[in-house]
Amino acid sequence: MANPSFIVGIIGNMASLLVYLAPIKTFSHIVKHRSTEEFESLPYVSTLLSSSVGIYYGVTKPGMYLLATINGLGALIQLVYVVLFLIYAPPKIRAKTAILVGVLDVGFLAAVFLVTQYTMHGDLRIGVVGFIRAGITIAMYASPLVAMLRSSLLSKFTHTHNGTFDSAKASPYEIEGIGLCSYLKGLNSFFMHA
Repeated sequence: MANPSFIVGIIGNMASLLVYLAPIKTFSHIVKHRSTEEFESLPYVSTLLSSSVGIYYGVTKPGMYLLATINGLGALIQLVYVVLFLIYAPPKIRAKTAILVGVLDVGFLAAVFLVTQYTMHGDLRIGVVGFIRAGITIAMYASPLVAMLRSSLLSKFTHTHNGTFDSAKASPYEIEGIGLCSYLKGLNSFFMHA
């Protein structure tokens, strides 16, 4: 009889694969229209980072090969998404996305690997990499929310017919949403320009 934790791991990997494949419709739209239009790259860049750190965590912690495997597949899928985004994005967005990929998916990942690999050992390394992965995973799941809030609230509720903001016509919830979007956009800008 198979180990129950292995079976649950396989089910979890199948569910994770479905999450990784969820943007296929978005990218078929991007390829069909040969443009990224209003889509944001942050969800795919952050998921690529999360998956990459997940691979490292999975091979660092003994017995976590299922985690390393699904994150490897997820990183490959996200890499395809990021490459497609870079191909079809307008030049200014392409440059911002390339910088984001360079800073997060190459620079930050290399720093995590080098620092933990050469300065930490055993349980300390596993704990630090796990903590970093948890933080990145939270950011990964928050990044689509940032993109959704910014595009939906800022375009749908905040502008008058001439494109200027009219706070007198906005509800308190819309104003709070705009504040949240501005805050989240500021965080995004901080990481883009840091």
